[in-house]
Amino acid sequence: MKFLIFGDIVGRPGREAIAKALPALREEYEPDSVIINAENIAHGQGMTEAAMKEAQAWRADVFTSGDHAWDNESGVELLSRKDSNIIRPANYPDGVPGRGYYIYTNGAWRIAVINLQGQVFFKNHPDNPFLCLDRLLAQEDIKQADVVLMDFHADATSEMRAMGWHANGRVAAVWGTHSHVPTADAQILPKGTGYITDVGMTGAYHSIIGMDPVGPMKTFLLQTKQKFEPPVDGPAEVNALYLEIDPQEGRTTRIANIRKILNDG
Repeated sequence: MKFLIFGDIVGRPGREAIAKALPALREEYEPDSVIINAENIAHGQGMTEAAMKEAQAWRADVFTSGDHAWDNESGVELLSRKDSNIIRPANYPDGVPGRGYYIYTNGAWRIAVINLQGQVFFKNHPDNPFLCLDRLLAQEDIKQADVVLMDFHADATSEMRAMGWHANGRVAAVWGTHSHVPTADAQILPKGTGYITDVGMTGAYHSIIGMDPVGPMKTFLLQTKQKFEPPVDGPAEVNALYLEIDPQEGRTTRIANIRKILNDG
């Protein structure tokens, strides 16, 4: 099976970039399934119904998220729908809107996608993601899946790497999201788990993690909170992860990161 995985889609620049790039990527890689992180899809701050309606044209099987999943009220309502294919980190307390994993069928195969959030450097502290993964992998519905995949939304590279090794041999692939910066460590771990520390974002190329540099620069220079806005125009970058997985073994056989710059000059 072939998978195309996209990290954080940041605001309108990200939405326009993936809408433009995805048809060509589908033609080039012929994926059986597409998975997209949507936690920054609405102006870089959570999800809205309008933004997610636009995203339906991308035909993703699952939309993952992270700590910004609840930044918009309409996004919270989307998470709460029983038929939604939008998930949030599973290691939040009972009663938090949404669910932490999604299972779907592709041909003869059952695929489970798990979403977890790290603890290091976050203002909020969800449950231990390592122990949460252990509990999820013991559930019958996930045990019955042929392929188990995980979006680990985390900040510290050490925590991300540790999760890769914790999941090694127990899930088909683990990819990191949240930092918006693609890493160069795509690999297959010794027991067959595909891994990358961060897929990277899809959004404005001349930016600071998807935002117009003015706001972040003022924050660093003045040590005060500033408004962050995605740029209104300019080139965009598209970052993705390509996976080939043997569904009979539940292991990755090929992994590669993809990076494209659109409209740069």
